[in-house]
Amino acid sequence: MPASLRPILAAAFAAAMVMSSPAQAQDTADPNEVVATVNGTEITLGHVIAVRADLPRQYDQFPPALLFQGIIDQLVQQTLLQQSFEGDLSLQSRILLENEERAVTAGEVIAQVMEGGVDEAELQAAYEEQYPDETGETEYRASHILVETEEEAQALVTKLEEEGADFAALARENSTGPSADAGGDLGWFGEGDMVEPFFEAVAALEPGGVSEPVETQFGWHVITLVETREKERPAFDTVRNELENQVREQMLTAHVEQLAENAKIDRADTSNINPEAINDPSLLEN
Repeated sequence: MPASLRPILAAAFAAAMVMSSPAQAQDTADPNEVVATVNGTEITLGHVIAVRADLPRQYDQFPPALLFQGIIDQLVQQTLLQQSFEGDLSLQSRILLENEERAVTAGEVIAQVMEGGVDEAELQAAYEEQYPDETGETEYRASHILVETEEEAQALVTKLEEEGADFAALARENSTGPSADAGGDLGWFGEGDMVEPFFEAVAALEPGGVSEPVETQFGWHVITLVETREKERPAFDTVRNELENQVREQMLTAHVEQLAENAKIDRADTSNINPEAINDPSLLEN
């Protein structure tokens, strides 16, 4: 809903606060039921529901009875304003209407495609592709101590290797990272989960080993590798919803690609248009 219309709705809510209790609601509702008529133009329950669905979450605090009457009042006022309009819509308004119609219609098609049934064999194939039986990937559990300088990091390495200091205790005392309270424990992670210099240092360690100081954009790290394991394959049922969403997205992509293949699409040469023009709404003023 445009922000400029919300004060109208808020005022209607304030007026509705003094209303008497509404009549008993019907058990069933028909979205085509007319709730108001303005100079012959009908406003239906469906119109009210559509406005309610588009309201920001802060409106959830209002009881349904107040929202119901407030939205009707707003739609009546909007209809009056619409009927009083004379002349031609501005360029911006015409474009907004065209874009809105395009988006709503496209949304209908997207819903039809996405609601289509997903074949069980497709789900199983997606599962096998994304989660192969033997991934061959290793996961690492490591701890680290993060400090600001290489000198600080080297001093910590010396304490660990030559003095036998406790890694977790040093992390709690010295680390500036969020894992300090956990003794530097970072939990389990795999390749791509950590910045490259950090991960390379971890992968080069044997369990129990301590790295030399490692520099990243966060500072200097001293790392110890706790243990490793083969990446676990999740059970099919635990990722079923995720796989269904992926398959449906693929269905939508394939549908759009098919539409494009059968369409005549001419893309104009836009090299003469400054891309910054998209940030200038004054171009739509007339």
